[in-house]
Amino acid sequence: MIAVDDLTALVHSYNPRSNEGLIREAFAFGQKMHEGQFRHSGEPYFTHPVAVAAILAEQQMDDASIVTALLHDTIEDTKASYGVVEEKFGHEIAELVDGVTKLTNLQLSSTETKQAENFRKLFMATSRDLRVTLVKLADRLHNMRTIRSMKPEKQAQKARETMDIYAPLAGRMGMQWMREELEDLAFRVLNPEGRNSIIRRFIMLQRETGDVIEKIRADMRLELDKAGIEAEVQGRAKKPYSIWRKMQEKDQGFSRLSDIYGFRIITESEADCYRTLGAIHQRWRAVPGRFKDYISQPKTNGYRSIHTTVSGRDGKRVEVQIRTQEMHEVAETGVAAHWSYREGVRVENRFAVDPVQWISQLTERLDEGHDHDEFLEAVRLEMYTDQVFCFTPKGEVIKLPRGGTPIDFAYAIHTRIGHACVGAKVDGMRVPLWTRLKNGQSVEIITAEGQTPQATWIDIAVTGRAKTAIRRALREEDRERFIKLGRELARVGFEAVGKRATDKALRTAARTLGLEDREELLARLGSAELSSRAVVRAIYPELAEKSGEEVDQKRAVIGLAAGRTHSRSPCCQPVPGERIVGITFRGQGVVVHAIDCPVLAGYEEQTDRWVDLRWHEGVHPAVNTVTLDISITNDAGVLGRICTLVGEQEANISDLTFIDRKPDYYRLLMDIDLRDAEHLHRVMTALEADSNVAEISRHRDPRRAFRQTAAGTRQGGKTVAEEA
Repeated sequence: MIAVDDLTALVHSYNPRSNEGLIREAFAFGQKMHEGQFRHSGEPYFTHPVAVAAILAEQQMDDASIVTALLHDTIEDTKASYGVVEEKFGHEIAELVDGVTKLTNLQLSSTETKQAENFRKLFMATSRDLRVTLVKLADRLHNMRTIRSMKPEKQAQKARETMDIYAPLAGRMGMQWMREELEDLAFRVLNPEGRNSIIRRFIMLQRETGDVIEKIRADMRLELDKAGIEAEVQGRAKKPYSIWRKMQEKDQGFSRLSDIYGFRIITESEADCYRTLGAIHQRWRAVPGRFKDYISQPKTNGYRSIHTTVSGRDGKRVEVQIRTQEMHEVAETGVAAHWSYREGVRVENRFAVDPVQWISQLTERLDEGHDHDEFLEAVRLEMYTDQVFCFTPKGEVIKLPRGGTPIDFAYAIHTRIGHACVGAKVDGMRVPLWTRLKNGQSVEIITAEGQTPQATWIDIAVTGRAKTAIRRALREEDRERFIKLGRELARVGFEAVGKRATDKALRTAARTLGLEDREELLARLGSAELSSRAVVRAIYPELAEKSGEEVDQKRAVIGLAAGRTHSRSPCCQPVPGERIVGITFRGQGVVVHAIDCPVLAGYEEQTDRWVDLRWHEGVHPAVNTVTLDISITNDAGVLGRICTLVGEQEANISDLTFIDRKPDYYRLLMDIDLRDAEHLHRVMTALEADSNVAEISRHRDPRRAFRQTAAGTRQGGKTVAEEA
């Protein structure tokens, strides 16, 4: 274990003004709290917090981060409380320690089904104070370095978790060295044979060719000296996991993999970076398509560097990164560079990204999405994707994730351009919208007036911005449809009481009902969130009551020819207040469908069988059955409470079917008899508000309609309506 003198000396080396007394006090307190506790290896437990503190000290972190590392397990694993830590070390440190404790207790799992939820939890912790995540990453790094003392199954679980969550997070924060080490440590556990095979091949290659790295480094040093450029040249072989991943991506064996060496040239100025690039390209042939200028187009985490790949000595491909010392510091520590100290003061590195700015960039435009899953999807894309740079016809650079399409490109320029996109040209040639763009391509977006986003674009787009904009446009399109339908329903509702649905009347009704404006009222009316009777009642309560007599079920639907009967289709189960249409069958029967029922697509070519219908405006009896798909927690008394909630809403449960039983939840289909769409909305809202209801949705089964139609056809002239 590192002694307290060594730790304080390490911190003092980059921050002479550090609070040595505070660090010593935290060291003593943590050691006392963890006394008698041991790790799986048999070492005293406190060796772990000290090692985590040392990792952060190597990143030149501030005193608060070092102290948090020393105390990060005290609240969780010892008798120390938040109050005690706050009293001894202050509010800032207590909050950081508490944040790390909560992040640890999340029990992150790397199973795919929980991945989105894991990221949500991680970014919630990150948004409060980025140092919480930095301490947690250092904690995970030391645990992975000492993972051999754990049981094999625990090693595998932690390694998968590290590979899926912590390594990408470290990379996204710009801490590339930590990402590489975490990946390699996890690779050692998950595929030891693959890792050992690559190391053996490296050893054999070195025996055959000698120290290639040193030879190439000397060649580069010579070229820089000729050009009069002062710079430091570093060379290394790439990590085993990085090579393994390249082998898998390119489906090549080790012997065919060329760029397994990486070199870094650290210059004194930005101008020297480009002079160095010229010297390297003048001496060695550049590999086409392998050039990236992250100096002129930096990554959002502050990373700046020039990347190029050249055919070096003996034709071996080598990757070269060129950057200044300031850029190098940010490249090594990423967002952590914001807290770096030197000579007792915070380092003013102009390339270091402020954590608040980083978080806002990471989640830029993502909070515009109304769907929680959309946000998580976009965050995950941000976590895992690299960038490509494409050009507009005017030469402007557009950054996209790897795999981006012309649709993403269009929305990156402007939402209006994305909405109007009908095609694209890449390097002058017309290409499909699903084409994956590559670095350096010139992209021209073809637009057309009147074009609107298509639902299929959601699957083509890869950026969170494009997906969110497309979904929002589709929702707005639905809103226009609902407003149009709502206007017609309002007209019919007002005419039923001898009034006209004027704009002034609708604005008054909206204000009375607490809605934003007339359009919002019409949209809710058209989407069945609001009944026309409720709108009329808002202005003319006495007239609405007079028209409120209960409707006879035989005349519940208006628009039927004399003598024709009707029945509700069991596939979509339309209820009063929803837009409906009828389909005729042999005999006099008409089957009533909701206007959005997918079964109607089968009758598009038989327009003579369609009947325009609407519900009667009066009060309907609670005999319209609707099936709800509900998932509830498997706890005592939950089902009884759900049934009580339905009864409290004056609805009746007519049937109950369990379709999935798990130790922690039940999924069931519940048939409920109710009056209309407004009644249905009230019942679903009451159920959804219960903390034990995980999910609730309206169950619709198109197969029921097909089965019933077939049955009606077989039974010699009996119609669907008559069978129902």
